[in-house]
Amino acid sequence: MGRSRRTIPEELLLLALDPTTGTTAQPQSLDLGLAGAQLVELALAGRIAPDGDRIAVVMPRPTGDPTLDTALELLRRRGSPVRAVHWIGGPRLGLRQTYLTHLERCGMVHAVVGQMCGVLPTTRYQATDTAISREIRARLDSAIRTGVPPDPRTAALAALAHAVGLGKHLYPGNEGRSSRSRLRDLIRHDPMGGLVAHAVLDVQNGVAQPRRSAAVAGGGNGGAGRRKASVRGAVASAETVPQPVTPHGGVMARAAAS
Repeated sequence: MGRSRRTIPEELLLLALDPTTGTTAQPQSLDLGLAGAQLVELALAGRIAPDGDRIAVVMPRPTGDPTLDTALELLRRRGSPVRAVHWIGGPRLGLRQTYLTHLERCGMVHAVVGQMCGVLPTTRYQATDTAISREIRARLDSAIRTGVPPDPRTAALAALAHAVGLGKHLYPGNEGRSSRSRLRDLIRHDPMGGLVAHAVLDVQNGVAQPRRSAAVAGGGNGGAGRRKASVRGAVASAETVPQPVTPHGGVMARAAAS
């Protein structure tokens, strides 16, 4: 996988960066979106594929991108397809900071160190070449304005931008209402992007609970049966949550950008 092309996680993060303040819009949901964007990028690289509402590894060969390859290896270790909603809802410690550090290393952003309330150290990130962000934004604008089906990368980026709530950041106010609506509609143009975007929304809406098996649900011991079902459901949930992503050759994170 050549590094001449920006990945969807990188583009999603660049879209979320405010060029004036250096802060990221929708930081909490953005973390979910970055995990989802990794899945889309791996699918476009032919490493994974959707299997219903699950994700299956179809080619475990590394892509050459350390952060993506860490995610791919974790998926491979699962041994069986994992529900997208469980993968995205799992812990992703430092993923946003990892991508910010990567963008800084590539020269696309630069860190601005400061203090909050004159005491707490902070680090904000500002684009060094705003033409890159404008080009990404122009692709979304074109898809919204023309109604022509976008390429899979742009469609997936639009779906994720909508899912993490960037619509109101990119197209604010009443005048941006129709653009936000059309941004949401672009979700239908890429099946993988749509699957991942819906999973991001499900996690945010708290509907990512694992289903109980028929045997557990049919327990006939009244309250005891329900308690056992609850415990087993909790175990199932714990087993479906992937471990935190630690990039290959990990980087010491700066204070997380707000």
